[in-house]
Amino acid sequence: MKHGVLLLCLSVFALVTQAQSGNNLLQELMQQKPAQFGSILAHPNDYRVQIIYTQINRDKNNIPHFKEYTYRLNPKEYFYPASTVKMPLAFLALEKINNLKVKGLSKATLMTYDSVTGRQETIYNNPYSIDGTQNIEQAIKEIFLVSDNNAANRLFEFVTPHTVHEKLAEKGYKDVYIRNRLNIGRTKQENRNTQAINFYNPEGKLIYQQPAQFNKDSLPYYNAFIGNAHYDNQDSLIKGPLNFSEKNRIYLSDLNHILRSVVFFDQTPAKQRFNLTLADRKFLLQWMHTLPTESKYPSYDSANYWPSYCKFLYTGSARSPFPSNIKIFNKVGDAYGFLLDIAYVVDPEKKVEFMLSAVIYCNRDGIQNKNEYDYDTIGYPFYKNLGQLIYDYELKRKKEFLPHFDPILGLGN
Repeated sequence: MKHGVLLLCLSVFALVTQAQSGNNLLQELMQQKPAQFGSILAHPNDYRVQIIYTQINRDKNNIPHFKEYTYRLNPKEYFYPASTVKMPLAFLALEKINNLKVKGLSKATLMTYDSVTGRQETIYNNPYSIDGTQNIEQAIKEIFLVSDNNAANRLFEFVTPHTVHEKLAEKGYKDVYIRNRLNIGRTKQENRNTQAINFYNPEGKLIYQQPAQFNKDSLPYYNAFIGNAHYDNQDSLIKGPLNFSEKNRIYLSDLNHILRSVVFFDQTPAKQRFNLTLADRKFLLQWMHTLPTESKYPSYDSANYWPSYCKFLYTGSARSPFPSNIKIFNKVGDAYGFLLDIAYVVDPEKKVEFMLSAVIYCNRDGIQNKNEYDYDTIGYPFYKNLGQLIYDYELKRKKEFLPHFDPILGLGN
């Protein structure tokens, strides 16, 4: 291995981290709760579970230092990342605005989408926004509040799959490919085409135009097949696994470190940071922990979007009030039986903080591309139990210095 390549590999996950490869802490903690984790520990390959628990230890100057513990972390074991890809799309959208340096262009700038090729939508407004207009700010709010797919697809058009891969690779995440839109069936060719987008100032003057683009990148084939049968687009059951080899891909460790780079911006090497202003970070962090029931614009019916709707850890699928002492900065995902949560968990009252990222496969019958999976019986209980397990461990864990939280988190001390 060349010296320069070695240095790059060493820097990718630096982030002031003490990597804990081969450790057993997570397994040992789960073994103490056999009623909750016994089945998963007995059949980890069936559940395709991967977990990253990041301890955060503050020094006398309140600088955080990170210590990672993992369970079954394996980048070679494919999982469908579902809506977790919306998180880097949101970060990259704000970064792109800053990189463009167009006078008057901001996350709040009015934008419209032109239909250029087949099956693209012409979009002029957004009924969820306070004034009915569409902009990057609104899309990001909807992504973190309720994981809205349409909002994510609007960012996909703006950032473009080429830029996603290029910019994330520059930051060390070279194997990330967000190549397909979410929850809408499109061909490989259609997913390579992105729409023309126009940005207007408050007076209605066009200030920036992004032309329609075609992604010419060579996209990898993952050789990933999951399940024992699947439904095709005509709802016919086909024997054999579903091919995930041309779908979106991002590793759990990448998702974990992408989140950490925004939460702990100052502890992130400059080359791995997103080009975000302080106001950008404050905006992102606010909406990453805001519950659907706490938002006025956009507003959501609490019957369909309960407080913990996008907060799997600690509460699972409970529709009761979310614990007032806990804040979770996160992005979840669920699709094809895969359930994910990428989170920074904080209890400012009891001085608890940790990061926890996980994926679990919830599909007992092995049939893919169906309408129902085992989220309620496997996935949500797993996340509730896992979140409480690590929270309780952190409550008891002795710390030399208690944290003083950055005011940008909006937590107080």
